[in-house]
Amino acid sequence: MSSGYIGRFAPSPSGRLHFGSIVAAIASYCDAKANDGKWLVRIEDVDGSRTVDGAANDILRTLESYGMHWDGDVVWQNQRVHHYEEVIQDLISRGEAFDCACTRKELAGHKLYPGYCRNGMLEGKEGRSVRFLTPVEDLVWDDLILGEQFSRGGTESDFIIKRADGYYAYHLAVVLDDAEAGMTRIVRGEDLLASTPAHLHLQHALGYKRPEYAHFGLALNSDGSKLSKANKAVPVEVDEAPMVIAQALEFLGQKAVSLDSPENMLLQAVSNWKL
Repeated sequence: MSSGYIGRFAPSPSGRLHFGSIVAAIASYCDAKANDGKWLVRIEDVDGSRTVDGAANDILRTLESYGMHWDGDVVWQNQRVHHYEEVIQDLISRGEAFDCACTRKELAGHKLYPGYCRNGMLEGKEGRSVRFLTPVEDLVWDDLILGEQFSRGGTESDFIIKRADGYYAYHLAVVLDDAEAGMTRIVRGEDLLASTPAHLHLQHALGYKRPEYAHFGLALNSDGSKLSKANKAVPVEVDEAPMVIAQALEFLGQKAVSLDSPENMLLQAVSNWKL
C-alpha cells in the first residue's frame, strides 16, 4: 500500500546517463521506496534544442538495467506544451506575468532584470519572451538535507517562463508537472537549490501545495566542475551496474551493500536508506 509519498527522477534527453545522473536517480528512487512511496519518471524534453535523438529511450533502458523500475507511465514534457501555454496566458491575464521585448544585449551588465517591460513594452516593441512577475517578499523553507533556507525579497529576478525561441522555460514546466503529478518530495542535486525560490513563487501564484525539498551534494570532476552531459561526462555502462550502484551509494553516504544484481542491491539500499 502506498504511503501517499510521490517522488520522481526527471532527466533531460540531452545525452546518456553518467555517474551524477545515476546518483540522482538512486537518491530519489531509494527515498521514495524507503517511504513506501511511488517513484515516477519524467523526460524533460520541453527544450527541443537540447534533445538528442535516441537519448530518452537509452535513459529509460539504463534505469531498468540498473534495477530502477518506475511507477505508472513515463511523462513527456513535449506532450504538455499546450497546457504550459494555457497557464502562461492565465498568469498574464492576472497580471502575474508579462511580455518582454528585451534582448540579451540590452540586459548585459544587469545582475537582475531591471524591469524595462514590467509595466508594458515601449511603443513599437514586440514581445520576445514572457517573464513571471516575481513578488518582493522573503521566502523561508526547510531543506531536509541542508536545513533552513532563506531568500530575501528583491534578490530574485523576474524570470523567464517562455523563451524568445518559443520554448517553455524549465521553471514553469517543472512546477506544473510536479504539482499535477502530486509530488510530495523533490530529491535532487544541490545545483538546483538556487532554482527553488523561483519554484516556490510560482507554486504560490498558481495555488499549488509546496512539496518537501532535499538537495544532495554534487558529483564533481577532478577540476571541481559538475559532472554533466555538457562537460562530456563519461556515460555509465549496463555491465558496470553493480559497481556503479555501490559507488553511488558510497557517494551518498549510505551503508555499503553486497555486490549482487542491481535489483537486490537496491533492495538492500532501500532497507538501509537514511536521507
